[in-house]
Amino acid sequence: MIEPHAPAPPGTAPPRGGRARLPVRPGTGRFLVLAGVFVCAACGLVYELELVALASYLIGDSVTQASVVLSVMVFAMGIGSLVAKRLRPLAAAGFGAVEAVLALVGGCSALALYAVFAWTGDWGGMWANGPRCLLVAFSLTIGLLIGAEVPLLMELIQRIRRQDAGGAVADLFAADYVGALVGGLAFPFLLLPLLGQLTATLITGAVNAVAGGALVLGLFREDLSRRARWLLVIANVTVLGVLASAAVLVDDFERAARHAVYGRDVRVALQTDVQEVVITGGTHGRPLDLFLDGRLRVSGRDERRYHEALVHPAMSGDHTRVLILGGGDGLAAREVLRHPGVRRVDVVEADAAVVRLARRDPPLSKLNSHAYDDPRVHVMTGDAFRRLRAVPPATYDVVISDLPDPGITASTKLYSQEFYGLARRALTPRGRLAVHAGPVSSRPRSFWTVDTTLRAAGLRTAPYCVRGRDSRFAPGPDRSAGPTGAPHDWGFILAGRGERPALRLREGKGAPRLGTLTQEGLVADAGVAEGTRVGGLGVSTLVHPRY
Repeated sequence: MIEPHAPAPPGTAPPRGGRARLPVRPGTGRFLVLAGVFVCAACGLVYELELVALASYLIGDSVTQASVVLSVMVFAMGIGSLVAKRLRPLAAAGFGAVEAVLALVGGCSALALYAVFAWTGDWGGMWANGPRCLLVAFSLTIGLLIGAEVPLLMELIQRIRRQDAGGAVADLFAADYVGALVGGLAFPFLLLPLLGQLTATLITGAVNAVAGGALVLGLFREDLSRRARWLLVIANVTVLGVLASAAVLVDDFERAARHAVYGRDVRVALQTDVQEVVITGGTHGRPLDLFLDGRLRVSGRDERRYHEALVHPAMSGDHTRVLILGGGDGLAAREVLRHPGVRRVDVVEADAAVVRLARRDPPLSKLNSHAYDDPRVHVMTGDAFRRLRAVPPATYDVVISDLPDPGITASTKLYSQEFYGLARRALTPRGRLAVHAGPVSSRPRSFWTVDTTLRAAGLRTAPYCVRGRDSRFAPGPDRSAGPTGAPHDWGFILAGRGERPALRLREGKGAPRLGTLTQEGLVADAGVAEGTRVGGLGVSTLVHPRY
C-alpha cells in the first residue's frame, strides 16, 4: 500500500482534481468507498437475477432468458465503462447521478416487465414480442449503469489515497465480487421467499439509492457545488419516494395484474418454494382452472379428456401397483382408482402445496373425487428423477408420467434418455409407461424427440393424441405465444419393455365407463399423430437436451 506522500510508480496517472477533502480520515474514507462498492455490487446482481427469474416465469425457457439477460448486460457493462471515462473529472457527481438512475430503473424493472406482460401480452401483431423487447431494454440500461460505476469508483478511491493501479483494481474488484456473492445468495434464499420478486426489487432499489447518495453526499460533498448537492438530494428523495409508493401499492398492483392475466375469477394465488400456483373458478358453476407458473395445467372444461387419454390405455393390462410422476392435482390418481384390482398408487409430486390444495380445496378435491382420501394412494414429495433412482427393479405394473411439457427447462431432465431408462427399470417385464409428450400439431419435433428418446432407452412405443383443449393459454415452454399460439391437442406415448404395446381400452365387466374416449377414437387419433412423424431426430440426454 503506497502512502499519500510516496511517489506514484512510473506510468501511473495522477488523480484528477487532486486529493479529496474528506470529513473523515483517509483510511476510513477508503473503507467507506469499498463498503459502497460492496452494497452496489450486491444490488446490481439482484437486478440481474430478478430479470432472469421474472423473464423465465413470464416468457418461458429459463436457459434462453438467462443467456439473453447475461450476455446483453455484460456487453452493456463494457460500453458503460467506456462512456463513464468522460465523467471522471466529475466522478462524485457522476457516481451519484448513476446510482440514482440505477436505483430507479433497477427497482422498477420487475414492475414494468410484469405490467407489460399482464396488460399487453395478448395484443399480438407487432407487439407480440413486447415483453422480450422490454427485457432486452432493461438488461441494456442496467448493464450500462453498472458498467459506469467502475471507472468512477476507481477515480474516487484514487482521490482518497494515491495507490498503484494494480492494487486499486484488486481492492475494488474484491469488494465488488464479495458484494456480488452476497447479492446472489440473498436473492434466492432471502429476498425471493420472504418478499417476492416485486417487493424485493423495490427494496433493493431503495438500498441502492441510499448507499450511492450517502457515499457521495456524506464523503465527497466538498467536491460538489451547492447546486449539485441539492440536485442530488432532490433526485434521491424522488427516487425513494417513487420506490416507497410502489412498495405500498405493490399488492394492489399484483392483484390487478393477476386479474389481467387470469381474469377476475382468481380464488387461490400463492407462491410456493417451487412455483406460483393460481386457481380460478370452481364455484357457482364456473369451471376450475389450475395454473402452475402461469401455464394452464388443468382446465375443468376438458381435463377429463386429457386424463382419460393419459391413464386408461396404460391400464389395459396388469395394474396392481401404479406409479404417478407429477399429477399432484390428484386427477390422474382419480382415473387410476376407477380400475378394479389396483392395490397401491404412489404419487411423486415436486410441490407439496399442490397436494395440499388437492386435498383441502373443496372444488379441486371434488374434481379429483377425493382421490387422496383413498388409503391405497401414497404421496411422496420430491424430484421424480431422484425418486426413480431409488425404486427397486420391476416394482410397478404401470408408470404414468403426468409432467409439464418438454421444452420447459425444469422438465427437460424428466424427458431424457436417463430418466426413461430408470422408468424402464422400475417396470415389470410386461409393464407399461404412459408419457405426456406435449402437443403434436404445434410442436411435432418435441413430440417425436420424446418418442426417439423412449426408444433409445430400450422401450417400444405407440404414439397417440387426443384433440380438443382450452386454447386461452399456451401450456408449453413459451408463455408469450398468445391465445392463437396455444395448441389444440395433447400428445401421448405408450411404451412397454417387451413388444410394442397395443392401444386398447379395457372392456367387459369392471371396465370403467369413459366420458369422451373411445377405442375407435383412440385408434383414429393415433393415425393422426403418426401422420406428423418427424424423422432423423436426436436423442435427448441430461447433458444434451434437444427440446
